[in-house]
Amino acid sequence: MANTKSAKKAARKIARRTEVNKARRSHLRTFVRKVEEAITAGNRDAALAALKQAEPIIMRAAQKGVVHKHMASRKVSRLTQRVAKLGA
Repeated sequence: MANTKSAKKAARKIARRTEVNKARRSHLRTFVRKVEEAITAGNRDAALAALKQAEPIIMRAAQKGVVHKHMASRKVSRLTQRVAKLGA
């Protein structure tokens, strides 16, 4: 347990940030799941629409430090490839 005043404040800040990051990560996963479900269903239009919504959310999560920027780019790239395969 934190002893000093500054350590107690740091613990409070960490707890707040953890909650925010959990919410952002959950939001991110929800939108990625929507894209993956549309791809699995074979619905190209729905997959494109879902990807268009998911991409800024994924990149914003990387910008905010919730996920690594390379992970975000990789996720967008792989989802884009999978959606493109639906059209072929």
